[in-house]
Amino acid sequence: MQSRFKQTALFSVKLLLSIAVLAYIARGLDLGRLRTHLVSVDPFLFVLALALIFFQTFVLNGRWELIMRALGVSLDWFAGWRILMISLWFNQVLPSSVGGDAVRMWLLRQRGVQWPEAVKGVAADRFTALIGLVVLMVAGLPFLMSRVSDQAAILAIGGLTLAGVAGTVVLLTLDRLPKRLIAPPAIASFVRFGTLVRFLLVQSACRGLLLGSALLIHLVTAAACYALARGVGAQLSVLDAGILIPPVVLLTAVPISISGWGVREGAMVACLGLAGVPSEEALSVSLLLGAVSVIIGLAGGVIWLASPERGSYSADKAAKAAEQSPNYGLAKAEEVSSHP
Repeated sequence: MQSRFKQTALFSVKLLLSIAVLAYIARGLDLGRLRTHLVSVDPFLFVLALALIFFQTFVLNGRWELIMRALGVSLDWFAGWRILMISLWFNQVLPSSVGGDAVRMWLLRQRGVQWPEAVKGVAADRFTALIGLVVLMVAGLPFLMSRVSDQAAILAIGGLTLAGVAGTVVLLTLDRLPKRLIAPPAIASFVRFGTLVRFLLVQSACRGLLLGSALLIHLVTAAACYALARGVGAQLSVLDAGILIPPVVLLTAVPISISGWGVREGAMVACLGLAGVPSEEALSVSLLLGAVSVIIGLAGGVIWLASPERGSYSADKAAKAAEQSPNYGLAKAEEVSSHP
């Protein structure tokens, strides 16, 4: 009962934040112009963006399958894609993207995968995506500095990039610290996870494909945003999309709103504004990207309705997986992992 209350309270806070941010953004906009952009978007370019994001699910699944294979888990490609699509559906109906990750772990467990491998596989997949974002932001920083005159914005994005680099380096090198500092169980779990990710990205045979797919996924998102921007008549260049969309994706991933709604819109308006895109057009791009995500999520919902696991699923089980399995999995990881 207490857990259910906490979930409801968390959902309510995130919902209020999403609504508040959207209301704040819309306050100074021409809503008539915004509506015009939304209803008059080029159908071909909208479908192109939808096709790009749908294609992205195959790349996502390919990356995840490589990670699971490196962990010694054989995951059938179609089974993995089906699980991924179902998780995208739950991302739309649960308070945050963490909900979809918990469902991914739970579905893997139904297929006989042990909790430690399920947790490590999903967590490593998430962190690989983050590293891809950080690499793109580092690569785009010189171009940003040459194309944007707003020093505050450069400092903000540069600071965000630096924080991402620092966080990545710290996690991947925790095992280099003195033993007495990393001995506590809570820290030791992160040490083992960082060592695993370093193995995947530096030592594993699939390291090139993993990093390449991490970069490709975010470039596909940037391409979809570029298509939507052109679809609403926004003057956004391919280069600006490649530079400015990764920070939007990174901020959207922070689990403080409902499926990123509100945070994504605020970040999109701020970032595309640096390229001279009017707020109404930038907000239109973000809302249309959200609509594309909902459509992909609905496709995952159809797959879930036909899923044999649906009969044994309950929200309480997913909540339990979200609350307990990460700690259990990371704490027990060394017992089953053969990676250095």
